[in-house]
Amino acid sequence: MGQRVGDRIKQVVAKVKAAKTNHDARHRPSGFQFALFDSVAMLRPDHWDALTASESVYFSRRYLEILEANAPANLRMHYALIYQDGAPVAAMVAQAVEVRADAVPRPDIKKAAKASLAKVKERILICGNLLSWGFHGVAFAKDAAPSDVWPAVAEALYRIRRADKLFGDTGLVMIKDLTDEVDADAGPLPHFSFRPMETEPNMIFQVNPAWASFEDYLKDLRSGYRNSVKKVMKDFEAGGFTLENLDANAVEAHRDTIHGLYHQVHDQQKGRFISLNPGFIPALAKGFGDDFRTRIARDSRGKVVGFITTLRDQEGAVGYYIGFDKEAASKGAPIYLRLLQCCIQDAIEMRAKWLSLGRTALQPKAQLGAQPQPMRCYLRHRIPAMNAIVRGFLNFMPEPDTAPERNPFK
Repeated sequence: MGQRVGDRIKQVVAKVKAAKTNHDARHRPSGFQFALFDSVAMLRPDHWDALTASESVYFSRRYLEILEANAPANLRMHYALIYQDGAPVAAMVAQAVEVRADAVPRPDIKKAAKASLAKVKERILICGNLLSWGFHGVAFAKDAAPSDVWPAVAEALYRIRRADKLFGDTGLVMIKDLTDEVDADAGPLPHFSFRPMETEPNMIFQVNPAWASFEDYLKDLRSGYRNSVKKVMKDFEAGGFTLENLDANAVEAHRDTIHGLYHQVHDQQKGRFISLNPGFIPALAKGFGDDFRTRIARDSRGKVVGFITTLRDQEGAVGYYIGFDKEAASKGAPIYLRLLQCCIQDAIEMRAKWLSLGRTALQPKAQLGAQPQPMRCYLRHRIPAMNAIVRGFLNFMPEPDTAPERNPFK
């Protein structure tokens, strides 16, 4: 008994010492230098571009300018350049978002209570991009060790949160969508009270460089999977549906229709912390030209019943936003599945090496050949007693779905 008590005392003492060490680390400067910006126009372009040139398109000033000009109403952009001894070692993208409690789905809440929840708001600071999936929060210099720079990232987020106080207190800080590769260097984060939380995986489709067309992809599928793809195509055509590519002018002309279809999908999601600005997709189409594809589906009467967009991302591509008519789909029209196929076709035509399909509808994406890429977020709570927003945010992704294992290729 005495030995067990002694061991417990030692454990408590060790935890207290670790807590004090972490507290001290959080409350002293990291030794790096910082430049904080409220707009991409304020960035020092040579330093930013040098750090992000080989990173995702989501770090590019072209994309960030479009996002900033067409940001959701409740979102503010933040940027930071981190220096060590005067040399740039990291570029950081962050977003401050104000969330209303009624935006968090709570089936246990009655209608009378939802009216009250609409008055409850919380500010969240995100290192990353709520309009993308993947690690798009920090770009490290090639000659910098990320594990050495993470304390500076934590300090930059602290500085942004403090500087943003005039807009309201921030209760939750999140570092979004770390892959296993990135997470391997993120060891310092727990020392700054950041806790990991698994999310649903990003489904990545590897494009065979030998494929010159969608038909080549079909030939490489095993017969059962190929028949499933062809059945979707056949049912789509038999239902009188057609596909159409839109240029930038046509995307602008269909702005309201595309935005309405986006909401038919978006409004059914578990957490709706932001909603796209109606001008965002048309601005991407105009700003990225051939590097941004938009396909629409029409029914037999010519009505637009679905759309999907594909964005080139360095050597890969992203199946970006999608929307479709829920009523038509409920009657058996395979609009969603056909649009996913179009995204693969676009990636092949773009000569992309991979295609990111996001982290919803894991099974149909696995059926097409996509494989899961595990991701996690790191969260830090400033407020000890979690309010309704924070609880809802955590409930948004507590038990991530597991992607089914599929091998559709020969």
